[in-house]
Amino acid sequence: MLTALNEKLNAPGLAALILRVTLGVLFLAHAGLKIFVFTPAGTAQFFGSIGLPGALAYLVIAAEVIGGIALIVGWQVRLAALALVPVMLGTIIFSHGANGFFFSNEGGGWEYPAFWTIALIVQALIGGGSAALGRN
Repeated sequence: MLTALNEKLNAPGLAALILRVTLGVLFLAHAGLKIFVFTPAGTAQFFGSIGLPGALAYLVIAAEVIGGIALIVGWQVRLAALALVPVMLGTIIFSHGANGFFFSNEGGGWEYPAFWTIALIVQALIGGGSAALGRN
C-alpha cells in the first residue's frame, strides 16, 4: 500500500512547479507591498534608516518583480532563484536578524526569510520542473 502511494507521489516535475509558482507569487506579493503600501520612496527611506543606500530599495523591488515573474512562468528559474538569495540574506542580516529566530517575535525574526532562502536554493538545484518556459 505504501509503495503504491509512494509511486503516485513521485512527481518531481510537479513538485518543482508548485515550489517555483509559490515562491514567485510570494515575491510578487512582497514587491506589491513595497510598491502600493509602503511606496518605493517609503521603502527607500526604510533602507536608509537601517544603514543601506536608499537606491538599493529600487533594485530590491525590481528583483522581486522580475524574479517573481520569472519563477511563475518558469523562465531562467535557476538564475532567478539564485539572484533572489542575496535579497533574502539582506533581509535576514539587515531587517530581521536582530529580532531573534522566531518570526512571531516583535519585528519578525529571521526564521521565515531563512526558510525562503533555503527554498530558493532548493529551487535552483532542482530547476523549473513541469510547464516551465525553459529547461532550467
